[in-house]
Formats: sequence, C-alpha cells, structure tokens
Amino acid sequence: MPQPNINRRRVILSRLLAGTCIGMLSAAASLASAADKPAPPAWVQDSNKAAQPLLEAIAKYNPEQAAQLGVDGYDDKIIDLQPQLFERSQATVQKAIDGLKAQLPQAADPALQQDLQIMIAAGQRQSDTDKLQHDLMLPYFAAAGIAFEGIHGLLDPRIPKARQAAALVRLRLYAGLEPGSTALTELAKARTEERFGDKSLTGPYKAEVEQDLSDAPRMVAGIGELFKNSGLSRYEQPLAALTGQIQAYNDWVRKEILPRCRADNRLPPAIYADNLKQFGNTVPPEELIRRALLSFAEIRNEMRALAPLVAKQKGYKSGDYRDVIRELKKSQITGKAILPFYQKRLAAIEDILRREHEITVPERHAVIRLASEAESAQIPAPHMSPPRLIGNTGEYGEFVLPLKTPGAVGEKDLKTDDFTFDAAAWTLTSHEARPGHELQFSAMMDHGVSIARAVFAFNSVNVEGWALYCEAEMKPYFPLDGQLIGLQHRLMRAARAFLDPMVNLGQLTPQQVKQFLMDEVVLSEGLAKEETDRYTFRSPGQATSYFVGYQAMMETRQRAELALGTKFNKQRFHDFVIGQGLLPPDLLQKAVLEQFVPQEQQRP
Repeated sequence: MPQPNINRRRVILSRLLAGTCIGMLSAAASLASAADKPAPPAWVQDSNKAAQPLLEAIAKYNPEQAAQLGVDGYDDKIIDLQPQLFERSQATVQKAIDGLKAQLPQAADPALQQDLQIMIAAGQRQSDTDKLQHDLMLPYFAAAGIAFEGIHGLLDPRIPKARQAAALVRLRLYAGLEPGSTALTELAKARTEERFGDKSLTGPYKAEVEQDLSDAPRMVAGIGELFKNSGLSRYEQPLAALTGQIQAYNDWVRKEILPRCRADNRLPPAIYADNLKQFGNTVPPEELIRRALLSFAEIRNEMRALAPLVAKQKGYKSGDYRDVIRELKKSQITGKAILPFYQKRLAAIEDILRREHEITVPERHAVIRLASEAESAQIPAPHMSPPRLIGNTGEYGEFVLPLKTPGAVGEKDLKTDDFTFDAAAWTLTSHEARPGHELQFSAMMDHGVSIARAVFAFNSVNVEGWALYCEAEMKPYFPLDGQLIGLQHRLMRAARAFLDPMVNLGQLTPQQVKQFLMDEVVLSEGLAKEETDRYTFRSPGQATSYFVGYQAMMETRQRAELALGTKFNKQRFHDFVIGQGLLPPDLLQKAVLEQFVPQEQQRP
C-alpha cells in the first residue's frame, strides 16, 4: 500500500523496511509447496486468501513494489500517477478493509481472527498516512530514483532471465514510448502542479531536493549499467529519451520546486508522529529522548571502562574511547580484500553460533557484496537485500555494503571508514548477516508464515530490534576491540533515538547532530552525513526503531527467562523468535509467553 509520495524514501531507504520485507514474505506459502514441504494449515491458507485484496491494492498503484512482493503479472507495469490518484487509492484500500471486516464474524480459528485484525489495522494505518500526506504535504517525486528502483528490481542478477526481459517494457513506459503511455516525468509534474494552488501545503525539505538532484546522474548511469550487465539489447534509445526527460524534469524542479522548499527540516508534527507509528514506535518522543539519553550515558561509561584495556593490548598512547576507535580505524581493509575479509569473519561467527548453541545455522553460505555507485546513492547504509521469493529457485538475501555517502550538489562524495576495519566487522556481520537479518529473513522463507504475520504485521521496530539484540548477544564472544566497536554501534543506536526526535522537534539543528555524531560517537563524516540525512529527510523517525525494538526484544527475553528459570534454552528461544515472522513486539511477546514458555515447561 505505501505509495511513492513525499515520504517515498521511507520505502526506498532500507531494504529492511516495509517495501522489502513485504517482498520477502508474500511468497511464504508457495515456497513451502515448492520445497515439497507440508501444505500450510487451513487457517493460513484462508488468511493468505483474505490478504489478496490488500496485495492487489499495492499492485494496482505501485506495480514495481508488487513485483518485488512476488505478485505475478506486474513486471511490465509502472507506478500509477494518473489523475485522482489519492481518491482512487483511498477507495481501493477502503474496499479491501471492508471486505476483511466482513470476514471477521465467520472466522472460527483464533489465529485467523488475529490475522484479519492485523490486516484491517494495517490497511487503516496506510489510509490514515496517505490522507495526512495528501492534506498537509505538497507532492514531490524524485523521478530518477523511481525509475532506477523500478529497473533495479527487475535486473537484479538473482531474477530469472525470462522475467528480466520485462525491464525493457518498463523502461519504455517510464519514457512514455509505449502506446497509450505518458512519460513518468510529465505525470510527476502534473501531480505536483495541480496542488500548487493550495498554499497551506508544506513543501519538501530543500536539502532533500538538492540531494535528489545530485543523485539523478548516478541513478540514470546506474540504469544503463544494469542493462549493460543484463545482456539485454535495444535499451539505448528509450534510455536516452528518459535521460533527456529527467534532465528537463530536474530543470523544472530547480525552477518550480526549490523556491517552494522549506529550509527547516521539521515536518508538520502530525506527519512526524505518524512516521513513528508506522515504524512501530509507540513511545512518545519526549519519553524516548529521556530513555535514550540515559542509555547513551550508560553505554559510554562501558566504553570508557573497556577502551583502556584495548589501548593497553594494542600499545596505544591514549585510552580515551574516541582516540582508541580512531586508532583502530587506521588499519583499513580496501579494494578486493574487503569481501574475502567479511566472508572469513562470517565463517568465524558461524563457528561461534554452532559452538555456543546460540541458534540453528543453515549449511548454505550467506552472500556479501559491495554496493554499486547508484545503489550507494539510493541506500547509503549497509543493508540486507532479500531475494524475490515467488518462483525462487534457491536464491537468498545479500548483505550489501556501501563504501561512501554521495554528496549533494557542489559537495564531494564522502568516503566512510566505519565498516572496513577488523574490529567493526564482528558487529556489522552479526547485524546484517548472521545471526541477524539474513537468518531472520531466511527462516521465514524456509518455514513459511501467513502473509498477514509476515507482511502486514511487520514494522521496523521488530525487524531492527532483532538485529540489534543479536549484536548484544554475540558481543561477549568477540575480542576486546570487537566488543568496543560493538558498544560504539549500540551507542549510535541510542544516539539515534534522541537525535532523530530532537532534530525533528527543533531542539537541535542538523549541523549540531552531524557534529555530535562525529565527536561523541566517532563516526566518519560520510556516515555522520548519512545519519543526519536519515533523520531529516530520508526517513524521519525510522532511526528510533533500533533502540525501541532492542529494548522490547530484551524485555521479552527476560520475561521468558523469568518464567522458565533453569529450563530456559537460548537456542530454542532464538529459533522460535525468528520462526514467528516479522511480528511487532506486543504480538511477539504474546507468542513467546503463550506458546514458547508452555512448550518449554512441558519438557522433561
């Protein structure tokens, strides 16, 4: 249901957010069948059938995302930016909600009832979000980013060649060269210009638009690179047409949108509050700030105690945690050595997981790769890129590592040194690969859960909470320098949880945020910029998810330990948790206490 409106980066930013995770889980039932596993229970089949209207609502207005979801028949279609978009999409979603409500009285199975309620709530949240966006924000579209994302989704090397051919049709549709089609840039302009008369609408943030303008050439070049690597032909002419259209569109953006931009990063309060809700954060901003400031101070105290031990071990002169981290960063791994290094580190972590009986580890290997230039512009943070699941022939997710943060107009690209040194790889690999996101996603693919629990119950708090919890769970097994950087990463997540709301409430400026991250969290300028951009325009509110989800996950763990005492088994607990799909914290805790705990209590 999410549409590429003013907050379209909320979908694009991280492949751990809703757009990507939906793509992974919509295929769970078909995967189970394809792998010759038992058919899902009847209530799961009924739930998946009930989910189709909501999936079709996505497909109708956002076919590119639908294709990523695994919905068949949408590879050769593109985003709907035709007139009356808001009114039409609202009606479609409301019809789906009404249909789900009508099924509730007939749902005898409690699990099916819960799934129906999950989907009704998800549909209503999206409807409310779209209305807020329509009522308060001037529509703005980053045309180059939309086109790159659509082509990238089809020309991923993991996609079967037969499907990749549709990328040529999609390209021609973006350029308005297919019969009956209109260029994406013309439709985007029309949807924005029709709202120019409403002076009450809030314009986009100037820094966001300037970054989009700077990124556009990378995106266009990225499309060409994707086609070149795919082996497809006859893309040159439509790509040339689209390139010219995007250049003209960006000239229009400079003339018509930049003067309407706001200099202040702050969104209307109702929009920011809705962002937090959509990401699964139910903690009021001021309470979140209070909790996060306290946590930041406690983590920093741990680092102050550990850093002198690392300094002594390494022979550093200063034991200040900032100086120790800067010294550790000096030993950078570069170029072709990066991937083998991370692969070796992953193997070491897998050995620990098996030896310590932390979680069940698959025999197959996880995939790690470096991001392309365009991918780094689209998603400048390390992330897990999951595979398409419907029609999947054994492909799994990829841990993708960008190595620089693209600069805005007139600025140089900023290299990051935060992830390419020995001590950092322990924690980052635990978060993005195993036992973090890669296992979290692959468990859902391997075991299958209902679409409702995998897609519509998803929120960023839960998915990121698991990965940050994994960092903490693995930290005791790491060498001292790896433990220090693990604490630094957790320090950054605590900082996010007060910096994001503070900059969005006007209590700090973006420059103050960036400087604090560089001085106190010891981030590179590139990563500090990426973080600041995340809070201010790429995805305001999302950065709080890690801290909130981590605390919720730790609470659930402790409640399970209290209930089970000496019967608590961490491997069975972890296997149970990732087998639940992407449930939000309240539903996950309910499952742990009402299913896992009783099962464990009955063991001899």
